[in-house]
Amino acid sequence: MTTAPDPAPTEPKATPTRPGRRRRRTRVPTAALLVAPSVLFLAALFLWPIVVGVGQAVTGTDGPTLAHLRRMLDDPYFWQATRNTALLIVVLIPLQFAFALTMALLLRERPRLSSFYFYVWCVPLAISDLAAGLVWLSIFADRGYLNSVLAHLGLGDGYAWLSYDNDATMFLAVLLAELWRATSLVLVIVVAGLQNIPRDYDEAAAVFGATYWQRLRHVILPQLRPSLQVALILRTILGLQTFAVAQALTGRSFPLLVGETYQWYVTLQNERVSAAIALVILLMSLGTAVVYLRVLRDPAATGSGR
Repeated sequence: MTTAPDPAPTEPKATPTRPGRRRRRTRVPTAALLVAPSVLFLAALFLWPIVVGVGQAVTGTDGPTLAHLRRMLDDPYFWQATRNTALLIVVLIPLQFAFALTMALLLRERPRLSSFYFYVWCVPLAISDLAAGLVWLSIFADRGYLNSVLAHLGLGDGYAWLSYDNDATMFLAVLLAELWRATSLVLVIVVAGLQNIPRDYDEAAAVFGATYWQRLRHVILPQLRPSLQVALILRTILGLQTFAVAQALTGRSFPLLVGETYQWYVTLQNERVSAAIALVILLMSLGTAVVYLRVLRDPAATGSGR
């Protein structure tokens, strides 16, 4: 009896694969597509000018140099502008937050015509810096409204509020103009933050006998910290950029840092020293932002992150 030979082993047939499965295309994440326009916008309008400005401040025709920084430091107007800018920030920011927080807490109680008060207080937000400076120039000028009122009341023939030898009154004029113009920005941010705070916490603290100041300190302000942090960083950076109001009121009699960048770029035709002063303003802005983020950091979030 013969047995049939074993069949020859056959190679397994390769199963046909679809063309779409052979090469999987790498798809760009949707989040990256959504963020890309903002990244390009920031790179074109912020990152590239910063790189160019830093390059102008530390380079010359012969390569890297510190000559522009030394020329900036040798200019007496630079130190006077630095002092005036720092003094304006130190005095202006606390006053703006005190007024904005007071007005926001009043609006939180919803008095009669509260919406009308809010819109009136926000009117300066729609006025440009230069227009606000011209408004206050009509008040503090030698023949302005303030001197006219004083003369009508028999309190003298007038006072040179904006004279170059009256540093205190020039500072007061710029301070009042900036206080009137920019406090509304802080007010809007604080009002938005207060709307996110539930009233249940405040009412529960009142039930347990907490006074208004205790509720403000231990209930409202801790929950308002993120809004205050944002407003503080924005107002400090914008305060360092104060220019048009002071220029309209005092010219170069009360120099500020941004005003000096304008003087060096337009009047003195030296864009490299102007870029050096702008670099100082950038470093001051970054330094204050880092300090605020550390000082106003939420202790609970910090403890949970450890």
